[in-house]
Amino acid sequence: MTAPLLEVSNLDAWYGQAQALHKVNLTVGPGECVALIGRNGAGKTTTLRSIMGVLRKKTGAIRFRGQEIMKLHSNEIARRGIAYVPEERAIFATLSVKENLELPPVWQQGGWNARKCYDAFPALKARGEHSGAKLSGGEQQMLAIARVLRAGPTLLLLDEPSEGLAPVVVQQIGRILRGLKAEGMSMLLVEQNLHFALSLADRHTLFVDGEVKETLTTQEVRARDRELLDYLSV
Repeated sequence: MTAPLLEVSNLDAWYGQAQALHKVNLTVGPGECVALIGRNGAGKTTTLRSIMGVLRKKTGAIRFRGQEIMKLHSNEIARRGIAYVPEERAIFATLSVKENLELPPVWQQGGWNARKCYDAFPALKARGEHSGAKLSGGEQQMLAIARVLRAGPTLLLLDEPSEGLAPVVVQQIGRILRGLKAEGMSMLLVEQNLHFALSLADRHTLFVDGEVKETLTTQEVRARDRELLDYLSV
């Protein structure tokens, strides 16, 4: 079997004195998309923040390409080939689309140039001189994804990429992410929209109260979709 690209083992994490994660274990294989599903506050975003080094108070092991990254800072983790698109997108609101795309460094071979970004995200090309603050929610999400691809990541961490977007824009984002996956990009996806997750992920890890409850294949999720939709909508 192919060794995991990312392996998280016995991960505990805290915000202050409050423990948010309890012995989380998960893996992402090369070219695989794994979705983290669960109710709000279940620990999904905390898992991404822990992997990316944003959350520092944690124990356990996080290995990427077989190397321990648990104690590295976020910039060092990014240099290894992991990119993070947070739920708030975190683009530079006062900079233009063009400037947002030109600013990030290329840290890995295969980092996208501006032309490739515009080819993949045509909506951004027409808005190149507009500031980030003047973009629609969908355009901001596209820019957030395009910007991290400049660094040439091997693994994308995506936090609620469909959140708050119109259905037609969700479809566009989905097509873009499926295209990246077809090219071999690995992804760890936090997603409340179960139908969106089903269109993209190979496996689905269900979080309950900071713990991994179970991991399901896409076929298993489809067989239990009514149960899971009822649970996630509460």
